[in-house]
Amino acid sequence: MLNHIWFAMILLAILIAAGSDIYNELLAPQPTGISGQKAETRNLNEETKLGRVTSAALEGASTAVEIAIGLIGIMALWLGVMKVAEEAGIMKIIARIVRPITRWLFPKIPEDHPAIGAMIMNIAANMMGLSNAATPLGLKAMEELDTLNPNKGEATDDMCTFLVINTSAITLLPATAIAIRASLGSANPQMIIVPAVLAATCATIVGLTTVKIIQAFNRKKDVKYINTTNRKNRKD
Repeated sequence: MLNHIWFAMILLAILIAAGSDIYNELLAPQPTGISGQKAETRNLNEETKLGRVTSAALEGASTAVEIAIGLIGIMALWLGVMKVAEEAGIMKIIARIVRPITRWLFPKIPEDHPAIGAMIMNIAANMMGLSNAATPLGLKAMEELDTLNPNKGEATDDMCTFLVINTSAITLLPATAIAIRASLGSANPQMIIVPAVLAATCATIVGLTTVKIIQAFNRKKDVKYINTTNRKNRKD
């Protein structure tokens, strides 16, 4: 679905730029030489929207490669740190610390279910700012949660709650963002740590509060519907 959305956005941008250029070319006067002089060569990359779109796409691709190469070192470092922490048992310690919270957030999931471990690993990776490392763990957690889903293809309350946590992602050390700032020449790339922690914490609190309120409302609505149906059946 996302691939179709991105393709549609790219195609729409190209069509709009091309249509705008064609419209402007039909209405704009054609350049002619003055006093027998040769007309100046036009720079289509700057004068046309389609040319600017093409230039921006090439510049964006070049910048992406530069950023990706600059991230190799810092990502290798922190992924190695995460692996060492996992082998040393630190991740298990973090799991025990956050287990009471996960039990409150996901009361329907059995305590020894593999989804709990995958979610805790995903949360720990996000807290370290390793969003790339957290992605496969998040996908694994969703796969495990789907094994408990009675209605395949429909997100459960636990899936929605985990998605909110994974999206807001409380980050204690935004390693990826720091690496990007450092690769782009920031003088103090680490200055975003405190604002990032505060922003992510507020986002998580608001997200969890909202999703829990909606879930509670839906449960009350379902209970009311069931009671109404039962009373109607008894009358019949």
